[in-house]
Amino acid sequence: MPDFFSTDIKFLKGVGAERAKTLTKEIGVANFRDLLYYFPFRHVDRSRFYSISELQGEDLPALQIKGRFINFSEEGEGARKRLKGIFSDGHKFIETVWFSKINYFSKQYKPGVDYVIFGKPNLYRNVYSISHPEIELYNPEKPPTGFRGVYNLTEQMRKKGLTVLLLRKLMEEALHHPGFQTIMETLPGEILSRYHLMPIQEALMQMHFPESAEKLQKAIERFKFEELFYVELNILRFSLERSAKTRGYPFPVIGEKFNKFYYEGLPFQLTNAQKRVLKEIRRDMKTGRQMNRLLQGDVGSGKTMVAFMTALMAVDNGFQAALMAPTEILASQHFETISKWAETCGISVRLLTGSSRTAERRIIHQELKDGRLDILIGTHALLEDVVQFKKLGVAIIDEQHRFGVAQRARLWKGGEVAPHVLVMTATPIPRTLAMTVYGDLDVSVIDELPPGRTPVTTLVRYDSSRLEVDRLIFNQLKEGRQVYIVYPLIEENEKLDLKSLEEGYKRTCETFPSFRVCFVHGKMKPEEKDYQMSLFASGEANILVATTVIEVGVNVPNATVMVIENAERFGLSQLHQLRGRVGRGADKSYCVLMGKATSGAETKKRLAIMAETTDGFLISEADMKMRGPGDMEGTMQSGLPFNLRLANLAKDGQIISIARRAALNVLAGSPQLLSSGASASPNENFDNPVALKAEELFMVRNELKLRFSHVVDWSLIS
Repeated sequence: MPDFFSTDIKFLKGVGAERAKTLTKEIGVANFRDLLYYFPFRHVDRSRFYSISELQGEDLPALQIKGRFINFSEEGEGARKRLKGIFSDGHKFIETVWFSKINYFSKQYKPGVDYVIFGKPNLYRNVYSISHPEIELYNPEKPPTGFRGVYNLTEQMRKKGLTVLLLRKLMEEALHHPGFQTIMETLPGEILSRYHLMPIQEALMQMHFPESAEKLQKAIERFKFEELFYVELNILRFSLERSAKTRGYPFPVIGEKFNKFYYEGLPFQLTNAQKRVLKEIRRDMKTGRQMNRLLQGDVGSGKTMVAFMTALMAVDNGFQAALMAPTEILASQHFETISKWAETCGISVRLLTGSSRTAERRIIHQELKDGRLDILIGTHALLEDVVQFKKLGVAIIDEQHRFGVAQRARLWKGGEVAPHVLVMTATPIPRTLAMTVYGDLDVSVIDELPPGRTPVTTLVRYDSSRLEVDRLIFNQLKEGRQVYIVYPLIEENEKLDLKSLEEGYKRTCETFPSFRVCFVHGKMKPEEKDYQMSLFASGEANILVATTVIEVGVNVPNATVMVIENAERFGLSQLHQLRGRVGRGADKSYCVLMGKATSGAETKKRLAIMAETTDGFLISEADMKMRGPGDMEGTMQSGLPFNLRLANLAKDGQIISIARRAALNVLAGSPQLLSSGASASPNENFDNPVALKAEELFMVRNELKLRFSHVVDWSLIS
């Protein structure tokens, strides 16, 4: 017989087979557990009644009104048919509207009867109305009180009569079911007591029917912790398992080539942040385990230098290095930079891209096989089967989000010992997000810019200032500088009212007839795009009109102006990446954010943040809080590999840190969660590792399997 949580939802009183199908299909509720974990998306205080005369403005919250229906009338025909009710609180009127189940609702509610209606009022043509309100009979002896949960409903649920009121009744039925008392705790006992977390049965009660705001908050905190604890436990278990099993080449020496470059070839002094990161990399590569490290660094922070010196560590130990970039232009720029540095210490470097000639490819392939080639830089061409390294010791991957785990693995063709992996990104990712999304990677951060770089001046301007912006562009062009102008779209889109690249290119040519203008966008053929980009990179073209294809990797030190049209359409992190294309030389540079004067307060606030700071990590934190982690460009390939019902990676950094620490403690105290039985983390110091009892260990394994069966190879912990 199934336990309470796993019981099919059709067996709950008030559900039945048909409603069960709807609940499963529409919101994924197939059993009692799914139902009780289908939390309200907000709670409202139902202890207060509003009068209709109090309603003012457009953005009103959901609220309740006591009164009577005056009359009902049907309006429209066919698909536009609707039922309208006029509801009065005795002084003023408000409309109620239903767009489905019209016959049912017209018979359900009667004029002259006292009701309580609840919903969000909307203002249309100076009249307030509530669509599909929640309605119950008013009982003066038992009026609505306290907090009530509000649940997300789909249109199909509404059509089939599954209202918020009914969902609340089903929750009440489940919570008072005799089997509810048999629910097993889903967190280890010591974790509950150590972090003062509410027990599961009480927490479920308070989530759906909170007795007070304080108890609701405690319940929310418990379930946020639970979600994040299991996310972190799964990530850390997988990471530690991989770390324990995956061998890496040990690089015991810092040799001649590294030292020669460090003491004789460095074109500038390393920052303290670069030195710190190199020490972290050096420590990893001495262990005999594979390094998997994410290197975050703002635009111009010196990631390429760290990558080159990491490659030197491999070469000094008799190995080769690969650096893979997402575009030919970026790969070529890395090649030009690294080739100059390599000359000072006598190592060989070559470039392999889709444009490499056949004869050149043959030479590269042969030099790779016999070990004469030390560093190979390239694009996806490095993944071709014909590319065979003699002894690949480290793979460096620029802009991590452009390459998946499977593509990374193809670099070493499934050899017994994996090369060390260093992945780099210029998209600053908040640490709470990085350590959760990139849980299989250790994180290093270059949080310091080289001395002498002049911060880019950021200006927020609107169409009324167009002539001022044109003067700025003209003055910079006259001094021999170059300019980027970026648009969000390729073709005109009237619905979004955005300026198109084509229109912008034409206007730019007409406004600056004495200067050469080139353009690029994502729909161009690669060779055509590369040609246009090369015109700008070489200085033959003065202005580059583009979409966001130039967001990452283009290095033109002579470019001093970045104009971003319709800046309100971009996220903060993307704006920061685009701004990073200028200010790469010694000259004063400008980023102009062209916005709409009619933009809302939130949009203007975002643009103001860009003008106030050039700190990429501050910007990414603000971006994530405003837009959420799933919308951040450059941080992941296809969203988060797990679902969070309550926790928010943007706002719950403190809970993430506590949950991660708790997960590490559990793994340290209960290494049975790792199939190898290895110590959870030899580099961590634990005050009191949490040793799980046999039944708790079983429970934790089941919870992990339940939550992550879609993303985990469970043979690892069987």
